[in-house]
Amino acid sequence: QVQLVESGGGSVQAGGSLRLSCAASGRAHLISCWGWFRQTPGKEREGIATIYAGGSFPEYSDPVKGRFAISFDSAKNTVLLQMSSLQPDDTAMYYCAAKSTTRCDFNSGSYNLWGQGTQVTVPA
Repeated sequence: QVQLVESGGGSVQAGGSLRLSCAASGRAHLISCWGWFRQTPGKEREGIATIYAGGSFPEYSDPVKGRFAISFDSAKNTVLLQMSSLQPDDTAMYYCAAKSTTRCDFNSGSYNLWGQGTQVTVPA
């Protein structure tokens, strides 16, 4: 059994930065792909960043490209999301996700492991 525990959300002024962390416990060696998703009320969960276990081939959605950075700390089985130049449109619940299949993508339905979510708020 693998559990994902997120931390690092909060409220920040526009233009500011936050770093989200997602730590895996249990049989984390089975994870091959990590992802970060976000969701606002009434909208579908949106994939924003993925990375392969080991830290290779990070990918970003267009809205966050150039502002967010995903990385993986193999020693701690932790995936990080460094968010910079935050804007009010980035306000959402952010979720860490993981899966054991080999291909990373932004399809939330393909991920079988999810964190509890952490709120990020950027006031207008």
